Amino acid sequence: MKGCGVVMYIAHTREIDEDEQPLYDHLEETARRASIHAEPWDGGEFARLCGLAHDVGKYSKAFQARIRGGKNRVDHATAGGQLLYNVNGQSTLGLLMAYCVMGHHGGMPNGGSKTQANEDESTLFGRLTRTIADYSAYKSEMALPRLGRFSHKWADGFDAAFFVRMAFSSLVDADWLDTEKFCIGENAPRGGFSSINELNEQLKPHIDKYLGRVGEVSELNQKRNQLLTDCLAAAGLPPGLFSLTAPTGSGKTFASLAFALNHAVENYKRRVIFIVPYNTIIDQSSTEFESLLGSENVLRHVSDVEYDDKDGISINKRHSVDNWDYPIIVTSNVQFFESLFANKPSKCRKLHNIAGSVLVFDEAQMIPIQYLLPCIRAIKTLVMQYGCSAVLATATQSSLNRMFMETPPSRPLHTTELCGNHQDMYDALRRARIIMSEEPLDDNTLISMLLENERVLCIVNTRRHAQALFKSLRDVSQEGSYHLSTTMTPLHRKTAIAEIRRRLDKEQTCRVISTSMVEAGVDLDFEKVFREQAGLDSIVQAAGRCNREGKRGLNESTVEVFISSESKPPGMLVPNIDAFGQIAKRYKDIADLDAIQGYFEQLFYNLGEERLDSKMILPMFNDGAKEVSFPFKDAAAAFKLVDDKAQQTVYILNGVPELEAQLNSGERSRELFRQLGLYAVSLYRSDIRELDELGALMSPDKSDPNVMILYEHYYDEYVGVMLSPEGGQALIT
Repeated sequence: MKGCGVVMYIAHTREIDEDEQPLYDHLEETARRASIHAEPWDGGEFARLCGLAHDVGKYSKAFQARIRGGKNRVDHATAGGQLLYNVNGQSTLGLLMAYCVMGHHGGMPNGGSKTQANEDESTLFGRLTRTIADYSAYKSEMALPRLGRFSHKWADGFDAAFFVRMAFSSLVDADWLDTEKFCIGENAPRGGFSSINELNEQLKPHIDKYLGRVGEVSELNQKRNQLLTDCLAAAGLPPGLFSLTAPTGSGKTFASLAFALNHAVENYKRRVIFIVPYNTIIDQSSTEFESLLGSENVLRHVSDVEYDDKDGISINKRHSVDNWDYPIIVTSNVQFFESLFANKPSKCRKLHNIAGSVLVFDEAQMIPIQYLLPCIRAIKTLVMQYGCSAVLATATQSSLNRMFMETPPSRPLHTTELCGNHQDMYDALRRARIIMSEEPLDDNTLISMLLENERVLCIVNTRRHAQALFKSLRDVSQEGSYHLSTTMTPLHRKTAIAEIRRRLDKEQTCRVISTSMVEAGVDLDFEKVFREQAGLDSIVQAAGRCNREGKRGLNESTVEVFISSESKPPGMLVPNIDAFGQIAKRYKDIADLDAIQGYFEQLFYNLGEERLDSKMILPMFNDGAKEVSFPFKDAAAAFKLVDDKAQQTVYILNGVPELEAQLNSGERSRELFRQLGLYAVSLYRSDIRELDELGALMSPDKSDPNVMILYEHYYDEYVGVMLSPEGGQALIT
């Protein structure tokens, strides 16, 4: 009992010295931390009670026997949920707290049916009826009060469920931080970074240098200066939703960083988070931010970034990846949005640290269309209820602004444009003409047209087509021919892009066959671009790789849109191509801002509202609001920006035998898979089947078929994983 010489009830034991953590101390400290985490959105008392109750099931004799060496598994999380539900009069608030506590180990459950529940179910209502080990000994050390003041009012089930997930994050992070501190004897290494105010001051000399260029200033730099000036002028505005509509090459990334830091200082925001669609942009943006603000202040969170134990900065970042307690974060659409709809503790742990942030959605038009409505609703909720400001940064103006005004049920959210005159900006910075091929092109004709140009980029819609075209190109011209696609590992792509950039800078022959991965965040400058017909947004992005620095005249720089007579577009692109075809008939200039906005409106209209929430995420939560039955587990499984059922990862480890040895030995850890991300390629299941039939894949653990290693000779030094190998023969000879 607390205060005596012997600890009767313990929460954890420490391996290094067999010390024991008193259960009461763990509950009190978790409650304290959780309250602090949730205080910014007035959820402190709610989270504090969750912290006090989350481990009360450990007061049972069965659990105390297990933690002292017993073998029987004990469900200790259900107890706290039942206790909170009953202490709070079996009310709605009691149910919401029960979700948090019952899910703090295995993940928040589905609500299930209140009227048909039975104790064998894993649902919330099922577990509320479950008979569990007696934990009443908690009363000897603590009392759990009823939730008092509570000011939140929710418009619908989505709002209520979002609050639960944020409170769950506060609880989980508090629990893990306190457990971590006890288990290693001290707080894990974190911090070492500057404050938002310090970072803003650190950026000012770069801003002054940017704006203070003397001598003859080119029209391009004049426009870049104007965009930066507009963003700085708007930084003092109150928190809200902003758009930054500016063409490729306008200095949008630097301007958005300047706005975000200044706006954060003016409005007392805690951090700046950049959310980016492609890993290539993450690498480029974070490298730029690190050069401006210091590596110790910028956290990258994406699968192909590894933080090791080589220095203090890396160690700090490795821990901060879990909960995002960092001033500047650069992450992916996948990581950000999937976390917002997740139910697992490890994925949700960071969410409370999103509150009170400035969120910059780079290339916002790339939010996957099939999840567009739930993503917009999540952003809107973060802005209106959790103290965030959001910036929708895009080179292709879409109709997202209208959706924020219309998305029910809460009040409309107005968007403020940061660029003072984006039409003028587009007109001044247009550096290439978009033209249409008159007839479909076969591959031989296309190759002949590429050979007529010394520095040319060709973008096609599928990885197989890219590999086939590249083989044909190298058959006739090996010098300066390159391939880019996601069949290459992240490290391989990075090396290839560096080599391409070097050849372009030296004005050497450079012909590149690529998939759409090159269209955003890869700063390459070609004299001519060919783009297979796709959505208008992709075509405009492709144009950003043509005459990027404005060194040539508009008439000398063309983006030719063609239809391939030999490759059909993937089904997922057909709606985009159809909408482009409709817009191309209505607008003489398809790169005009009105045409681009018209394209998105046409695309969304063609798809219909149901296909903008293809997994019915919003109805999942709103339909269960009446009974407070929220399908947290089902929604997390359904909300996958990358369909892990359609794709599977293979690892190319011929250059890293130590990682292969770890896999072969049976090791499976988050840290290992973070390292493996540098050598990973995601393939469609049909590709996996073909490679498996050829004997190209090995699985180090037959009981875990999801871990597959590609044999070395099926990975080509130019194209990566060969999608049409023949009996193990190399694609490129």
